[in-house]
Amino acid sequence: MSAEAINFNWKCRHTWKRSAKNTAWCLLGCAIGDFGTILFFQITKIPFPVLSIMILAIINGLITSIILETFILMKQDFSFQKALKTALGMSFISMISMEIAMNLTDYALTGGAILTWWVVPIMLAVGFVTPWPYNYWRLKKHNQACH
Repeated sequence: MSAEAINFNWKCRHTWKRSAKNTAWCLLGCAIGDFGTILFFQITKIPFPVLSIMILAIINGLITSIILETFILMKQDFSFQKALKTALGMSFISMISMEIAMNLTDYALTGGAILTWWVVPIMLAVGFVTPWPYNYWRLKKHNQACH
């Protein structure tokens, strides 16, 4: 392990708070597309394989998260192009890990592509906790954040 890795500061409260805010915005964006897709198939009862619904939910979650983050950055006076590039570049690893964690949780607890009153909070908690340390590290090491 390098000296830089050993000396990395994981105890900065300010950075944890800021990375939590960034992670929460990402979670909101991902949840809109993900839960919306699952709910659509749950309500319409369209016969579609569970794995296909979950893959579509992940894709839609990524899309809605990118849209939300781009909009937020544009409200902070970024140009559309810069906002979109930032949203795609800085948080894509975070979004993918969040989406996979949420959907694996859903699959493990319900068999997949089922939203219930008790599984949604668990999915959101797992979706938040999974990328949060990465977001902290990226913010602390590179001072890069989406929000």
